[in-house]
Amino acid sequence: MAFAALVLVAEGGTGSETNPQEATVVVTHVDAGEDEPAATNTSAGPPNIVFVIADDLTFREVGCYGGQARTPHIDRLASQGMRFTRCFQAAPMCSPTRHTIYTGLYPVRSGAYPNHTFANDETRSVCHALGDLGYRVALSGKRHIGPESVFPFEYSGTKNPDMKAIDQLMAESKAAGQPFCVFACSNEPHTPWNKGDPSAYPPERVQLPPCHVDTPETRDGWSRYLAEISYFDGQVGDILSLLEKHELTDDTLVIVTTEQGNSMPFAKWTLYDAGLQTALIARWPGMVKPGSVTEAMVEYVDLLPTFVEAAGGEPDMSLDGRSFLPVLRGAADTHKDLVYGIQTTRGTNDAPECYGIRSVRSERYKLIVNLTPEVTLTNACTTSPEFRSWVAKATAGDADAADKVRRYQHRPAVELYDLAVDPFEWRNLAEEPEHEATLAMLREKLEAWMNSQGDQGQATELAADQRQRRGRATK
Repeated sequence: MAFAALVLVAEGGTGSETNPQEATVVVTHVDAGEDEPAATNTSAGPPNIVFVIADDLTFREVGCYGGQARTPHIDRLASQGMRFTRCFQAAPMCSPTRHTIYTGLYPVRSGAYPNHTFANDETRSVCHALGDLGYRVALSGKRHIGPESVFPFEYSGTKNPDMKAIDQLMAESKAAGQPFCVFACSNEPHTPWNKGDPSAYPPERVQLPPCHVDTPETRDGWSRYLAEISYFDGQVGDILSLLEKHELTDDTLVIVTTEQGNSMPFAKWTLYDAGLQTALIARWPGMVKPGSVTEAMVEYVDLLPTFVEAAGGEPDMSLDGRSFLPVLRGAADTHKDLVYGIQTTRGTNDAPECYGIRSVRSERYKLIVNLTPEVTLTNACTTSPEFRSWVAKATAGDADAADKVRRYQHRPAVELYDLAVDPFEWRNLAEEPEHEATLAMLREKLEAWMNSQGDQGQATELAADQRQRRGRATK
């Protein structure tokens, strides 16, 4: 029997509704001790791979990450596999994120660093890497990638996974004894938040992040956003049910992840953790210890080499990412010391001026460099009803609202945060003498990474419009 690997990423979908009254599954996580032997799997053959991704979902909202959204299917999956507490992506936007996952390259190196973008023609993707190993490689749902010569997936669906097409692929692959890789790409909970049951999340009862301004519009947005997360959880349940239907559960590696943060302020389009950190859950019976939790730092760029190694191949050494298969198997509890971020505002909606940002994060500290701090940041978020309500409250004289509006749109050239005590990145330590050495070390690492990628900072930002392909980067 072919060994199946399923990866789920929260990005919207048309799955069945989750009962809003269903009790959230209580998950007890057990850390794998260093003396625990690596899990083994006796299944013959390479794994199938199914990747399910959400769109614009902040990791903190998922139930098993302590969030208020009801996500029983995802929570149950975490109890059956491994939950990553430090998974990151390189860019807090949809198109660069997908290019990174499928190519194993950071955004500037692949060419896909602004939004609505495309990869360099000579780029090899997961389609080629796993295709060379005998896989059928499919993508169902949201695309936002290009050109198709770099990404020759078997395509189905449009904005959301086509469950009938996935069902057929599983049946055909199992009958043929051929391994498959399916990327099931949801469009939820991307705006407009119009799916799910908002009544399950009364606006007056939702919990707002401390960096948000408490307005009726903000609470209403959160209610609808949380409802759509539960809707996405239903999509995850639909895909898991298909595995059960085809008796592939015991032979399947399942990964569920949440992509960049929501489109509220201080998340998507920013390099704060709410924009760059993602939930990632992996279930792989016989290989991944049930109920395990890892603090190993991994990035989306590491996914492609992980898939290749899991499939029995040798990852291309020219990739920017590297396999974290030892972490999955319980043979390692660390992976990377530093992770990196890039945000390119040029070419995004409602962003008339160029505003580039770069970041580097260690386990404890994050350095953020704003390339044009003199520019007022504008994007789709700043034209949203939620942010406009913040501005209105600030204009009416509310000091807290004024401070948060200013912090979002007017940032210093350098930001440094101690994430151990300041997870929402609110107290900037860049000017404090006792952190001078930490800042200098992180700046050196960030500059070295940028140089390795051919990232020339502002010059690269100004050239972003040359990497736009709105008509060809298929959505």
